[in-house]
Amino acid sequence: MPSTETDRSKLTVEDLANRFRGEMVPINSRFSYFTAMPVAEEDLKQYLDDPIAALPPALGEMLPPVGVILVPYLEKANGKEGDLVSYEKPPESRHMVASRFITDEAATLLFAIKDEDVSDYHYCFYNAIASLVARSWPPETQESFFQVLREELSSEVHGEVDEKSWHLKQALLRRQTNARRETKLFREYALQSFEDTLTLYLHGICCDIDVETGPRQMPSRYLRKRLELLHSLFPPPEGYAVFPEELKRK
Repeated sequence: MPSTETDRSKLTVEDLANRFRGEMVPINSRFSYFTAMPVAEEDLKQYLDDPIAALPPALGEMLPPVGVILVPYLEKANGKEGDLVSYEKPPESRHMVASRFITDEAATLLFAIKDEDVSDYHYCFYNAIASLVARSWPPETQESFFQVLREELSSEVHGEVDEKSWHLKQALLRRQTNARRETKLFREYALQSFEDTLTLYLHGICCDIDVETGPRQMPSRYLRKRLELLHSLFPPPEGYAVFPEELKRK
């Protein structure tokens, strides 16, 4: 298991990604990893093997080469410097769980795992994967998801999947008379909505999760329609289920 406690000075995310690019350990043809701290083998299974094994094969084909680096703590950028990797817990106001360094050739995803719950890690992992997919999703995938959103907007469906898409939806509704028209505002909302929905879908393949209820949550029948679309676009790997009826069949 690779483990290097470099020196105790803080490194930027970019510095760490570049420094250990050649020491990444392959997991499969798409993913590799490095640990900047000692991590037990059984924990590596939870952090790497399990969530990666649950990724739909069709989605894997859309990803660039992905390096995952596990670090103790991450600290938000201060001024011009990039996000920092730290061996000591940063102040709460600057503490973060995930960061990334992306080039034209590859993506490096960094996750702070010290004092973090594995379920929160899984959410952050899938959110990072969803954001990579949203950078390069094919036009036909975009249009199929856009169509679902237009139907929701026509029906004045309340709510969204997560906080970011909720705020962008509210901005769209406030500032654009015809919310279904494809404008910059619509595309920004649609992109974030796709990312948030795909995060939920991927997380649901890997883990037994509950969708949080609340005033901003969209009605379950509309959420189900989105998830069914993603299920058709990115079927889960053999042996994995998404919907309750699939679990019953298994």
